[in-house]
Amino acid sequence: MVDVGGKPHERRRARARAYVRTNRATAGMLRELPKGDALATAQIAGIMAAKQTSDLIPLCHPLPLSHVDVTVEAKEHGIEIIATAETTAQTGVEMEALTAVAVAALTIYDMAKAVDDSMVVEEIRLLEKTKG
Repeated sequence: MVDVGGKPHERRRARARAYVRTNRATAGMLRELPKGDALATAQIAGIMAAKQTSDLIPLCHPLPLSHVDVTVEAKEHGIEIIATAETTAQTGVEMEALTAVAVAALTIYDMAKAVDDSMVVEEIRLLEKTKG
């Protein structure tokens, strides 16, 4: 792991985005899938994943998260996922935000794959990171 011991504790925030492209019919039925409400489940999965980032990604520092928010919104041709992670620590929180959107997207994929085999997880990216 990188030594961050000499860095000051600062308030840090990161936002990330993922998109799951689906067909129009799938986007309209995500709350009523055979496995249940995919939007609510993906939101919880994303929050849980952010909290487990250092267990999932080798050499990633464990961080005391002060806040994680995941929004999962059905659009006409897919699902947009936005995650915000916050901490006061010596290193950034972008991996937690990215992990949250990735796992939320995979949760959507898993829950909807029986009704839509054309889904594509795309555009996993960091939108912003701030400190101070």
